[in-house]
Amino acid sequence: MEHTYQYAWIIPFLPLTVTMSIGFGLILIPTATKNIRRIWVFPSIFLLSIAMVFSANLSIQQINGSFIYQYLWSWTIDIDFSLEFGYLIDPLTSIMSILITTVGVMILIYSDNYMSHDQGYLRFFAYMSFSNTSMLGLVTSSNLIQIHIFWELVGMCSYLLIGFWFTRPIAASACQKAFVTNRVGDFGLLLGILGLYWITGSLEFRDLFEIANNLIHNNGVSSLFATLCAFLLFVGAVAKSAQFPLHVWLPDAMEGPTPISALIHAATMVAAGIFLVARLIPLFIDIPYIMNFISLIGIITVLLGATFSLAQRDIKRSLAYSTMSQLGYIMLALGIGSYRAALFHLITHAYSKALLFLGSGSIIHSMEPIVGYSPEKSQNMVLMGGLTRYVPITRTTFLLGTLSLCGIPPLACFWSKDEILNDTWLYSPIFAIIPCFTIGLTAFYMFRVYLLTFDGYLRVYFQNHSSTKNNLFYSISLWGKEAPKTVNKNLLLSTMNKGVYFFSKDTYKIIDNDKIRYFSTYFGNKYTSMYPHESDNTMLFPLLVLVLFTLFVGSIGISFDQGVMDFDILSKWLTPSQNLFHPNSNYSVNWYEFFTNSIFSVSIAIFGLFIAYILYGSVYSFFQNLDLINSFVKGSPKRIILDQIKSVIYNWSYNRGYIDIFYTRVLAMGIRGLTELTRFFDRHIIDGITNGVGLTSSLIGEGIRYMGGGRISSYLFLYFFYVSIFLLFFLFIGINPIIIQVSMG
Repeated sequence: MEHTYQYAWIIPFLPLTVTMSIGFGLILIPTATKNIRRIWVFPSIFLLSIAMVFSANLSIQQINGSFIYQYLWSWTIDIDFSLEFGYLIDPLTSIMSILITTVGVMILIYSDNYMSHDQGYLRFFAYMSFSNTSMLGLVTSSNLIQIHIFWELVGMCSYLLIGFWFTRPIAASACQKAFVTNRVGDFGLLLGILGLYWITGSLEFRDLFEIANNLIHNNGVSSLFATLCAFLLFVGAVAKSAQFPLHVWLPDAMEGPTPISALIHAATMVAAGIFLVARLIPLFIDIPYIMNFISLIGIITVLLGATFSLAQRDIKRSLAYSTMSQLGYIMLALGIGSYRAALFHLITHAYSKALLFLGSGSIIHSMEPIVGYSPEKSQNMVLMGGLTRYVPITRTTFLLGTLSLCGIPPLACFWSKDEILNDTWLYSPIFAIIPCFTIGLTAFYMFRVYLLTFDGYLRVYFQNHSSTKNNLFYSISLWGKEAPKTVNKNLLLSTMNKGVYFFSKDTYKIIDNDKIRYFSTYFGNKYTSMYPHESDNTMLFPLLVLVLFTLFVGSIGISFDQGVMDFDILSKWLTPSQNLFHPNSNYSVNWYEFFTNSIFSVSIAIFGLFIAYILYGSVYSFFQNLDLINSFVKGSPKRIILDQIKSVIYNWSYNRGYIDIFYTRVLAMGIRGLTELTRFFDRHIIDGITNGVGLTSSLIGEGIRYMGGGRISSYLFLYFFYVSIFLLFFLFIGINPIIIQVSMG
């Protein structure tokens, strides 16, 4: 067994060979490398699959043996300082390795077809492989310096992936925003690492935790300084995992291709921050203020992520805020010490969110023939609707992922989220109020995404390509913000449930949705196919595999009586290592207790689903088309109050809580103003003094030059004149104190 562990170092380096091969190929033989570009996907998938099998093997040995293996070799040795690099294999490393490799393989398979027509195909797979290498290196690191190195590599890969389409200004701006925001967290992480080394004199986790805990318990170090170091370490995790207030980069990161969004949200960048907090829990647990602060940040992030997703129109942006909210649940669990529940939800959420993001990519792929290859249109949910008949497989997988994230049993996220809520109630009922309320919000906004995408009828509205006007559409929306401006609204409403408007040249046609299978429009003597379609098999296969994970991965953490059904693999695995909230390693609940505790959370989720269906489902469409709601309460005080409430909620959600506006106006503009002030001070004050001294000397010299006449008598006169002035001046200074003393006497 130890012989197998000695070769665990190859796990992070297997994907690196693909990146290096593509890089050298593009440098040495660029033409041949580009001609066989589709072949590079096979080594990418194959090598990451080997890493996946290797990780699974190590995990099985971990489950059976329940021991920790660490291998180190010296990098630098000095009298006062030594640095060792190596790798650490424990339950946390095993979980993260399996998560990264399984999700990574599915995304690579999916990406082959999704990115097949992109000019940056080779660059895409080089970036993806290097990102997997960086993340695998991070989770196997044995000390803080090694973690910081791979931490920065993960950030660099995310910068490259988010800005993959760098020719688009919005994508270039998004990757810069992610980079700058994470610089704040990374600087805090570096300061925290240096502070801990100054306290303990070690960077290895085992020595660091032992020394730090002894110093804290024996008052060998200032509690304020220890808290500050722990806080700085946590700042790094806040930025990477998009926790409040450094979450602003996450929704803008959706400007990259959809597979990149799936990788960032499920297996790499946002998971890195969670991993860091989980790795440092033995240090944080002895600093109560930090644990409370972590849980507080988690609660705020849970609520903000859910509220920001309520009114988003971009399907990927809505899923991004969902990720932010779910990561808040995980951070809350870590803050209250529920280590096992946090990692359990990290696993279930990763597979469900990967399924949802890849499903959204399939939806975007199906919409592109209609609205064009424009992310602003193909990702806009208000242009969708009625896709069930066109993409049935994508619809089924997306529905299962949605229900899982909503916490509907027996899907994966139900088990982990319910455990977090139970632990939170036991820890503090006050802390549990907001997460319980957010369950309803999660069900509402996720089912809203599903209904706007698949329910009802296709809402996109075509206009003649020869016209310069924008495409028109009508949105079934709670907020009522979208409506066609150049088309008769009543005419459009009256035909919403009968068909969709299309036109060929200047002729409008109504096509019955029950009979539509294929249609085309005439543009410049060419007929162009304009209908949604299901994705290819290479894109559907990862969705079906991830559905299996979404259905069954929750079984690894089901905590029932061991005598009835021994499913609880996760507790057996994690409890001996680090189950802080449940010190009893035999923690389990019976069937009756479990279902009794889960009734409350499931009821809230079902209520959120019901409200979403009323507001966005076909029932709402029917009443809206008949105009019964507006006619019934039009002009009433209740209607006015309801509109005001909707307006406040909509503005808050759509404008992201005005946090981005605050950062732009206060921080960005404030820094620019300070820069302009510094520039003015430097150019006009500092440079002005220097230039003024030089100019004054030049003028004095020029004046003196004209005073010289070449006569010695004139020079002697000026000399005695200046000497007389100085003598009189010093004589006056010497007499003045005598006069003052006489007058006072």
